[in-house]
Amino acid sequence: MLISVLTASDRCSRNICEDKSGPLISQMLCGTAKTVGYTVVPDEKEIIEKELIRFCDELHSDIVFTTGGTGFAPRDVTPEATKAVIEREAPGIPEAIRAFSMTKTPKAMLSRATAGIRGKTLIINLPGSPKAVKESLEVVMPVLQHAIETMSGCTISCGANAK
Repeated sequence: MLISVLTASDRCSRNICEDKSGPLISQMLCGTAKTVGYTVVPDEKEIIEKELIRFCDELHSDIVFTTGGTGFAPRDVTPEATKAVIEREAPGIPEAIRAFSMTKTPKAMLSRATAGIRGKTLIINLPGSPKAVKESLEVVMPVLQHAIETMSGCTISCGANAK
């Protein structure tokens, strides 16, 4: 599995604070995925879009994870940038993350995160805090390999492991 990670943060992009969430994503998936792209960008829709397209179309990532920019702040534009580059939405992913996160904090309902497919790449928006990234990844990790297989057209085993 090839992954790329994009951190959207004005402060991290200006080296005011250290990005802890982006590296955590790569660390949590190191046993099953190789990180082929990583970048920290400001909360600018056009810049985020450009990097998402590069990760998908040039680096051929299986999954692109974003972290940050999913809340209500005026500069939180990661979901809008993601929607601008995807071809199909995958609403069950952010729904599952929000449902689990709601068991931890009612603030989870304020997430505007989205997910979708561009070509054969899945893009998943994650929250900005390391704690929320860890919890969110734990929700989606069990289905990532199956998602990649089905995006690639491998549907022979669909339903074989259904419970």
